[in-house]
Amino acid sequence: MNKILSFLSGALLGAFIAAITVLLLTPKSGESIRSELRHEVDAVLEEGRRASEIRRKELEAQFLQMRGDQPARN
Repeated sequence: MNKILSFLSGALLGAFIAAITVLLLTPKSGESIRSELRHEVDAVLEEGRRASEIRRKELEAQFLQMRGDQPARN
């Protein structure tokens, strides 16, 4: 039991020291990092929206073709 507590306390201390080190050595401010992350997330979401819109149009065209409302494309 003593070995487990010793290991856990060492792991927590190491994690705490690592977190402090990262905060002190990060070259960018938190606001800058959040801004870049927000920009990247927005770009990925927009790309997903465009892809889903293209796929929706393709599926609608296939549906209309199957119903016979539109001539088949070759």
